[in-house]
Amino acid sequence: MVNDDGTAKAREGSDAAGAEAAGDGRARTRSRGRPRSFDRETALEKALLAFWEHGYEATSVSDLTRVMDIGAPSLYAAFGDKRSLFEEVVRMYGTRYGSFTDRALAEEPTARAAVERALREAATAYTEPGHPHGCLVVHAATNCSTPEVEESLRERRNANITAFESRIRADVAAGVLPPATDAAALARHTGAMIQGMSQQARDGASREELEAVAEIALSIWPRTGTRTG
Repeated sequence: MVNDDGTAKAREGSDAAGAEAAGDGRARTRSRGRPRSFDRETALEKALLAFWEHGYEATSVSDLTRVMDIGAPSLYAAFGDKRSLFEEVVRMYGTRYGSFTDRALAEEPTARAAVERALREAATAYTEPGHPHGCLVVHAATNCSTPEVEESLRERRNANITAFESRIRADVAAGVLPPATDAAALARHTGAMIQGMSQQARDGASREELEAVAEIALSIWPRTGTRTG
């Protein structure tokens, strides 16, 4: 009896210790497997800077997890795949860094004034310290082999040209610009200048140099017509 009791007690103790160890092991496993918490906005800003610097195609998921300081499971859980993350980055960029064109078109009284402001603000925005130079929507498309991303960026660039053209046509209709003004060509010229200034900024052009380019670009605008209304 004593031996049996002693043996039983030893087994019970061993079972209890084993259960405790197994519980600790499961707890450690759960702790290791649980995604680490992170600030979503901060991680998104870091992803934005990576895409802005290197473009969409050249920025890998491993690059993103490194700069965002999160694991791949956390990235996928919070943002979806790389393309979904990039789409969110582009929206953030448009709100935080790339809205100067929309503001100029909305706030300036004429198309020429809006273009002048957009070009001058582009010269400043594209050369500011603290973030990559140029425009993310222009640069991220470089060597892009993902059709959906390439098309999305193209649509954004063309939307700006369309907005300029609409504003120019309105000024022609109002007599602010001459009737013979080629609104489509003038709008595309403006888009080419903004996109070219982005690349020039990437290549090291200063704000002053880009402002000089903007001044020349404005010199080709037709003289103001007789305003009506």
